[in-house]
Amino acid sequence: MAGSYRADDDDLAPVQGARILVVESRFNEDIVELLHEGAVRALEELGADVTTITVPGALELAAGAAIALDAAEAAGAPYEGVVALGCVIRGDTYHFEIVANESARALTDLSVARRLPLGNGVLTVDNEEQAVVRADPKQGGADKGGDAALAALALVRLKRKLGGGA
Repeated sequence: MAGSYRADDDDLAPVQGARILVVESRFNEDIVELLHEGAVRALEELGADVTTITVPGALELAAGAAIALDAAEAAGAPYEGVVALGCVIRGDTYHFEIVANESARALTDLSVARRLPLGNGVLTVDNEEQAVVRADPKQGGADKGGDAALAALALVRLKRKLGGGA
């Protein structure tokens, strides 16, 4: 059974000044815009500074994030975390599995290799209706964009607590 993330009091503690990169896919743009709305709202409510970049599709999320992370580091203003947003809708071919699996793998690899707090807000669904229910924060549904933001911030808090970041 599918569930949704349940934030507790620790998950809602402010993370003042955390620089968070939101990287979003333009593919299935209407759905991703709903995810973005939920993610940015959650980040800003908890005091994070948000920068958003876009990439063509879910397979480009990790590479786009890595490019932006390197540029920010070189500029002396590194990001503390990343929120990746996208939507992959099942079609009639095996391409769905490739995009869903490989985008998740690449984001996980990036997060682990860089010890980077990352919230994965890439929906993998059977149809657009499922995507809207999961993405639209106004429907009182899952708000997966907000969940991904809260997950990234939870890891930022952990990294700060353990002395691994700002």
